[in-house]
Amino acid sequence: MTTIKTQFNRRSFLKSSALTGGGLMLGFSWFAGCKASVKEEVGMVLPDEWFDINSYLKIGDNGIVTIFSPNPEFGQNIKTAMPMIVAEELDIDWKDVIVEQAPYSQKLFPGGPFGQFSGGSRGIMMKWDALRMAGASAKHLLKAAAAQKWEVPIEEITTKSGKVFHEKSGQSAGYGALARAAVGMEVPEEVPLKEPKNYQLIGNSQKNVDGKKIVTGAPMFGIDYQKEGMLVAMVVSPPAFGMTFKSLDNAAEIKAMPGIKDVFSFKTYNDGYKKSFFDVNAFPELIAVVGNSTWEVMNAKKAIKASWTATKASSATIDRFGKDITVNTPAGLESTVEHNRQMETLFSKPLKVVRKDGDPARVFKEAAKIIERSYSAPYLAHNCMEPMNFFADVNENQVHLAGPLQAPGLIEPVVAARLGVAEKDIKIEMTRMGGGFGRRAYAHYVVEAAIISQQVKAPVKLMYTREDDMTNGIYRPTYQAIYRAALDDKNNLVGLHIKAGGIPESPLFANRFPAGSIDNYLAEEFAIDSNITTGAFRAPRSNFMAGAEQSFLDEIAEAIGKDPIDFRLELLKRATDQPVGEKNDYDAERYAGVLKLVKEKSNWSSASAKVHRGVSAYFCHHTYAAHVLDMTIDDEGQPTIENVTCAIDCGIVVNPDAAKNMAEGGIIDGIGNAFYGEMTFKDGKPAKSNFHEYRMIRMSEAPKNIEVHFVNNEISPTGLGEPPFPPIFGAIANAMYKATGNRRYHQPFLDGKAVLG
Repeated sequence: MTTIKTQFNRRSFLKSSALTGGGLMLGFSWFAGCKASVKEEVGMVLPDEWFDINSYLKIGDNGIVTIFSPNPEFGQNIKTAMPMIVAEELDIDWKDVIVEQAPYSQKLFPGGPFGQFSGGSRGIMMKWDALRMAGASAKHLLKAAAAQKWEVPIEEITTKSGKVFHEKSGQSAGYGALARAAVGMEVPEEVPLKEPKNYQLIGNSQKNVDGKKIVTGAPMFGIDYQKEGMLVAMVVSPPAFGMTFKSLDNAAEIKAMPGIKDVFSFKTYNDGYKKSFFDVNAFPELIAVVGNSTWEVMNAKKAIKASWTATKASSATIDRFGKDITVNTPAGLESTVEHNRQMETLFSKPLKVVRKDGDPARVFKEAAKIIERSYSAPYLAHNCMEPMNFFADVNENQVHLAGPLQAPGLIEPVVAARLGVAEKDIKIEMTRMGGGFGRRAYAHYVVEAAIISQQVKAPVKLMYTREDDMTNGIYRPTYQAIYRAALDDKNNLVGLHIKAGGIPESPLFANRFPAGSIDNYLAEEFAIDSNITTGAFRAPRSNFMAGAEQSFLDEIAEAIGKDPIDFRLELLKRATDQPVGEKNDYDAERYAGVLKLVKEKSNWSSASAKVHRGVSAYFCHHTYAAHVLDMTIDDEGQPTIENVTCAIDCGIVVNPDAAKNMAEGGIIDGIGNAFYGEMTFKDGKPAKSNFHEYRMIRMSEAPKNIEVHFVNNEISPTGLGEPPFPPIFGAIANAMYKATGNRRYHQPFLDGKAVLG
């Protein structure tokens, strides 16, 4: 039997306490202090006595259970999956569960800045044990209450569907009837957990708990947020990176416009403030326009006349999760043409060696054949469906913030420092997000809203236009890589050399496959400073390296006359049986498992002559994903994605339909970015400002069919939001080569007309 400790270090992780009114409150320190807002449309009989909420799990006197989802929700469906895990261990019928979004509280939800964080595909993985423990501990207390009441051994008590049973005596009771008595029970040091083979809820698809609200347009998103007396605010930023605010030249004219309350400039950070890793903002001094309505503020914004000046080069020490690092920001107006020249120049110079196995210099010198290919990817804009927005109401007593953000724990101390208030006086309400993809981890817009509210002494909703969102950062960095392969006179792969870099970071993962499968291996990297703001973008760095790596592996396989999947499996067998090095960060057998599964499910060797197939596989965020993409080309050179077969090993799948949806979304998102995604710069100015210029995938261009298959195992869940995204780039490139005979080395792969060249 699997058990889990309910206490950690010197403090009890769980505690029970009496509540006003009947029922059970299980104090769960990661998820305490929640506040329910039960709606009439729930469609169930609510308890006569409902509790003051300061915990994660509560049970009403009629057996209805409220489970609070602690992490922000932006479409990954954790608001359904996390409560499912608790409900599974609790043995409660899903129909008797009410799910609510928890507010942010560092005091009541210990766990550091990432205690309530959505990003990095780590939500379920990081909370898996804690969520199970919450449900299992509550169940134990209910069983203990029944055992005491009926004077029977607790070992003879069983639970099912929200009821407690003692078969020998024929007694039973609902959870609600035992909740009051359960409050006084002691939480044991350990509680038993269900074995995966006994799961009833986990592994069975449940509908999104917010599904009806989403499709009926219920006000759930930050952009929907309203409060009486609320003003609308927008910001005006410099026209180019490398420029900063100098003066507002027509303030009086703007203030005289209809509906306008104020216009002023402001600094987003106090002078001398030490930034943390996520305190990224494009422009540290902005102009705010505040008025009665969105339309009036937009008109005033367009009429603003301002002067801007060039920024100076600077260096700053920032806190990167407890470690100080130096960030250099150069002066000047940067351009994509110059960026590419800088990166290409560095490849001819000695670079930082990140990993070296064997004697790569010797094998390349002695090689019978060397294959060398260069790959590149541009900046990408996040383009969340819901542009950046946030509500702020700053008064003398409290700072009330509400809106869409991925990392409330990272922004609370920043707001406190900027406004000069205590963190305890800040209340953050998390709304549903209309997309995140890493963009909403950089919550400078929250600080901006708070500053504006403090200045105008009124509640304010800050709104970014699509143009603001697309031109003010934060972008996926631009990358380049060179891959070299050494083949001996028998056409064996004997050496691999990778050089990779980017602006402003390297994309290289030196210890990932195919490292560990080749005797002679060298990985080098570089990074170039920039004043263009960048940040996390779905599967950071992996979203480029997977495409380059998997395209190159296909090219090697062709050169040595081997099937692309078989070639990869040979390398992974070597990494399993005789791994090279000790730092390989992947499980070669699990990696091979998804390739074998996708080969089987796609009927790899039986494609028709008109279907062009590409394969790709990648490991990131502790998960393994492989795709086989089937493409056809019409007479005009137009590509159609007929089918994508996907195999994923992410451990236990909590909610299969939602998991498939996430994989499908990642695949479609990847196809769109691979075909069209691109942001370029000239003299510091983004070349695209809205969707008439920035090409996105269209519904008719999505795959006609996507099949998602999960490896069935009992490994604890790992990441899923990001892992299906990176390998689709390589699958597309490899399919396009089969279709056209031309390799794709530089993203985006298609021009604006979506015609193959």
